[in-house]
Amino acid sequence: MGKRAVCIISGGMDSALSAKIAQMEGYEIIALHFNYKQRTQNKELECFRLIAKDLSAIESYEIDLDFFEQIGASALTDKNIAVPTAGLEPGVPVTYVPFRNGIFLSIAAAIAEKHGAQALFIGVVEEDSSGYPDCRESYIQQMEKAINLGTKNETNIQIKMPLVRLSKTQIVQKAIGLGVHLEHTWSCYQNEDEACGVCDSCRLRLRGFENAGIKDPIPYKQ
Repeated sequence: MGKRAVCIISGGMDSALSAKIAQMEGYEIIALHFNYKQRTQNKELECFRLIAKDLSAIESYEIDLDFFEQIGASALTDKNIAVPTAGLEPGVPVTYVPFRNGIFLSIAAAIAEKHGAQALFIGVVEEDSSGYPDCRESYIQQMEKAINLGTKNETNIQIKMPLVRLSKTQIVQKAIGLGVHLEHTWSCYQNEDEACGVCDSCRLRLRGFENAGIKDPIPYKQ
């Protein structure tokens, strides 16, 4: 059995590149996706399936976490909270889903332990992100320690975050260089047919493509 990595893949550009890097490092890919009643759940799931196929994943998990909708407190899961479209603002935005990455990593660790995987890959970005506290490198490092304390003695899982210090422009450039099918990714927080172009995630993505001098292959509202 070769070395294996559980890759958390949202369907977005960052996680697609993170998983591609795992493949380039020689890992067999166990693809993991979460449906958590987010606004663009169907589109993200469609993209995840395309990305997992692109990576020739040996296993694929689609986990439903409906309780995020019950918790609410995020514009991604509560339809009563509007998705911001006025531009990036300082602080933690209302699109932050409380402790989402902590929950995702805990479930990913269980799957990794089951399969004897050596690594978890997550596409968190710290320097050019939307200000989410659960995307910080220091936080992920502490989660790695907690996971290894709470699993079997023979389990030793490394959490890899290959994009954490990259800008969106560098992510676009690296994804193109590695042959990631960016047309199979989706970043919009609001729409599933044509990206809105004005939510925080769309703005970050579009700025990355513009600075890289590359046209984004996904459709946007005119």
